[in-house]
Order: sequence, then C-alpha cells, then structure tokens
Amino acid sequence: MGFPEAATGAGTALLTDHYELTMLASALADGTADRPCVFEVFARRLPDGRRYGVVAGTGRVLDSIADFRFTDAELSQLEATAVVDDATLSWLANYSFSGNIDGYSEGELYFPGSPILTVTGSFGEAVVLETLILSILNHDSAIASAAARMSGAAHGRPIIEMGGRRTHEWAAVAAARAAYLAGFATTSNLEAGRRYGIPTRGTVAHAFMLLHDSEEEAFRAQVDKMGADTTLLVDTYDITQGIETAVRVAGTELGAIRIDSGDVGPLARKAREQLDSLGAKDTRIVVSGDLDEHAIAALRAEPVDAYGVGTSVVTGSGAPTAGMVYKLVDVDGKPVAKRSAHKESRGGRKSALRRHRSTGTAVEEVIWTAASPVPERGPNDHELQIPLVRDGRTVDDLPTLDDARQRLRQALVSLPWEGLKLSHGEPAIPTVFV
Repeated sequence: MGFPEAATGAGTALLTDHYELTMLASALADGTADRPCVFEVFARRLPDGRRYGVVAGTGRVLDSIADFRFTDAELSQLEATAVVDDATLSWLANYSFSGNIDGYSEGELYFPGSPILTVTGSFGEAVVLETLILSILNHDSAIASAAARMSGAAHGRPIIEMGGRRTHEWAAVAAARAAYLAGFATTSNLEAGRRYGIPTRGTVAHAFMLLHDSEEEAFRAQVDKMGADTTLLVDTYDITQGIETAVRVAGTELGAIRIDSGDVGPLARKAREQLDSLGAKDTRIVVSGDLDEHAIAALRAEPVDAYGVGTSVVTGSGAPTAGMVYKLVDVDGKPVAKRSAHKESRGGRKSALRRHRSTGTAVEEVIWTAASPVPERGPNDHELQIPLVRDGRTVDDLPTLDDARQRLRQALVSLPWEGLKLSHGEPAIPTVFV
C-alpha cells in the first residue's frame, strides 16, 4: 500500500512540490508536455562511510503511482490557490500514468550511478512523479541500508525494530517494512504487521513496572497473563535484584530478560552468569537502548541473544536519506545531461548488470546507454533492471517482501568481504560506465 488517507487527508497527488506543476503548466502551454522522455533515479554517491546501498520502497512507489489521481479535493485546492491555470487543471483531472517503469528489484544492492528506477513516458506525466518517487525511495532505501549493516553486525542474532516512537507515525510503518526487508526479525509496530504481514513482538515498558507497588507484583502480573516464556524487563531498579526476582516469579523456564539501559555488554555478561547460577540456563538476554550497527558489532562477543533497535534504524543511523535524484536523461530518443558542477548527470537511458567471479563474488557493476555497445555477458553476470510497469499497469507477479529479504541475503553474500566492513572506505565494488 502507498500512503493511507489517514496520513494525508486525501490521495497521493499533492504529495509533491509546487514546481512540478508549474513545469507542467508551462510545458502544456508551449506544447512540450507530450514529448517522449526518460527519467532516471540514481545516487551520485553513497552516504559517508557506506560501502553499499539497499533498494527499498519500490513496492510502495508502485502502489502510490497507481493511486496518483487528482480528485475534486485536489483540483479545488489547486484552483483556490491559483497554483495552475484552467487548462492545466483540466489536464490533471484526467491524469493517469500510462508509461513504463523499469528498475532494480527491492532487496537489490545499488552503488554510485546505478539506474535504480527508469520512468518512460511523456514529460508531463513523468515529471509530476518526481517528488513522490524520491520521497519514498530516499527514505526506505536509507532505512534498509542502515538496517542491513545492523543485521550483518548482529551475525545471525535477531533484531526487533522498535522505532515507532522516534519518527513520524506513518514513517514508522514504512521504516518497519524497510528494516524487515533488510533482515530484522520482527517489529513492534502493529500497523506494519497489519499492512505488510511483518511479525510483531512486544511485552511491557518501564511504566508497567512503576504502575505496580513492587517489581515482583509487576512480574507476576505479566507472567500470569503471558506465561513464563515472556520477556521481563529487569532494569527498572536494580538489575541483579530484578533478575533474581524474575526467576523466582517465572521459574527457570523464563523466556527472556531485557536490559534497556547502562553499559549493556558487561551487564549482559553478569546477567548470563547470574541466570546460569539460578538454573535459568535457557533464558535469553535481550538488550536495547540507543543501539546502532557499531554498538551491535561491539556486543558480538557478549552473551546477547537478541537486540531491540529504535532511533538509529528509523533515522538511517546517521544517513536519513539515500541521496537519490530523479533526472531527465533522454528527450525524443536523444540523450540529455546536466553539467552543473557537483550535480552532473549522464545522458541517455541506461541498463546495468553486475559481474561475478565463478565463485559468486561480485566484482563490478557495468552500466551502459542505449547508444553504447551492449557489454558481453559472462555466465555469472546478471542484469539488474526488471519490468515494473507497462502501459501504466503494474506488472503481475512482482517479487514479494519475503523475496526481497532473500535477494538481499544473497546479494550481501556475494560482496567481497572488505565491502561488508563498517569502517570508511570505497564502495564494495566499482561502477564502470561503458
């Protein structure tokens, strides 16, 4: 699904910038709105410190384009505020994207210059989609890229996405989807669970502990309702006492304890020793509290069984946007390119493939234009773009969210080991333009 009405009060058509419609109005007036054009989404560079990016949000983009209509409510607003003239209002009243879209599958990796999304249509119907497409892809890809680094740092231990209280309420739903795509096991966000089928998890907050007259009463109430396999929050007061009380109340079959504050590494170590001494050898330890990929990596040697991550994942762990742009690269079949310093683009519609060694290790991303010779394909190469929309209709049987999770696992395994480091460095593989 795209943007729900509850989030906007209307459809998706006004989730755009004013200048999209002023460009449209001018193009309609001078007769250029119908010229066949190709727009491409790409990132000139990766965020600082990142070796790869993860494509996420494509499914949301396609749903939002399908819902991109100017109803009476949108048209009345544009008329009342004189954003466009009557001729443009009439054109918008009949708007429906009728072109083609190709792009990287969700869960695919991208690098500087990768043609992540290619939109083909008339100038008028393609230009008005810029802001909608970029707002989704930049947000979701940033979240997925950060989440993939965290999942890698967790080295197989599950991560719970719990950032709903740290971002806009609907951004939280999109962030949960992107994090799940990138390998998180569950989310605390119930709307994400309903909308996307993501498994949800959650027990109690410190408020529940403080509600009761004693920690023991709170634990007992939770165990009575949820059973001994629940997760008890043990750091409201004294962790050592909390663990002792938790095992006394739930017994040695206690499912897990959660530590949400302090220096969680040493605390987890001491907690493991205490749980084992009390006979709760199978009780898991979940840690949370301002964790990011670096903190998770630092905890790899500690007896931690799962992580809860909030703020850092929903804010892209310091890179809240993927830096993608939407640029016109072809008009009437002829390449066009922007030459501005530091904001240059490469003209011409592009295709891309990723080369691999016989071992499966990726070695480079090759990008070529329609005017260039098609690169020779090796047995281990694969093309990266797939059809997404044809003649305005979303292609049937596109990859699912679970497909995207699996694709990303495979793509990350294919990277050279240096490309998985959390330290600064060059992109994991080079981008080669031919």
